[in-house]
Amino acid sequence: MLKMNIDIKLHKHDLPDDLDLGNLIAVDGEFMGLNVRRDPLCLIQLSTGNSDAHIVQFDRESYNAPNLIKIFKNDKITKIFHFARADIAHIKYYLKTDINNILDTKIASKLARSYSDNHSLKTLIKEFLNIDISKQFQSSDFGGKLTDAQLKYCANDVIFLHKIHEELNNILEREKRINLYMDCLKFLKVRVDLDLAMFKDDIWSH
Repeated sequence: MLKMNIDIKLHKHDLPDDLDLGNLIAVDGEFMGLNVRRDPLCLIQLSTGNSDAHIVQFDRESYNAPNLIKIFKNDKITKIFHFARADIAHIKYYLKTDINNILDTKIASKLARSYSDNHSLKTLIKEFLNIDISKQFQSSDFGGKLTDAQLKYCANDVIFLHKIHEELNNILEREKRINLYMDCLKFLKVRVDLDLAMFKDDIWSH
């Protein structure tokens, strides 16, 4: 297993005013569960792809994070998610903001890697970077004081997304599925709005 030194910074409530993460960032969120209305958004982690992770732990009384929201709304900054549907729903519900210019490695994987039925982040990291990451803390309490192991887990969820998306994009281009991928991304915000409106079923089904 490859050993990496990751620069992890924990920020309380919001990103610093003077932090510049560039125009291509990886984003992930941690919640108390997957029920948006019941389970609060606890953390957002971001990475520039240079073995760094900036983790924002929210004030859950206010969710006042103007610097983070400014990044989310900026359509000149591309955000790479893995399964953006869940993250965007929590962000929209708790931070009251839309996110512009989104890429999604899970959607890309399902379209590019039709040779597999496993599209988990752990699987993609192993396939494209030959690194085994631990998902031990996937189901843990992110609502209180965070341990070093939890912070490392959060960092692992974002630091590899740039490379994974690049590799998946190459396959999509080669297999002439890139336009289908871009069209799926256009529907993503609508899918989130359907989720928030409690339409969980496939509306295209009979």
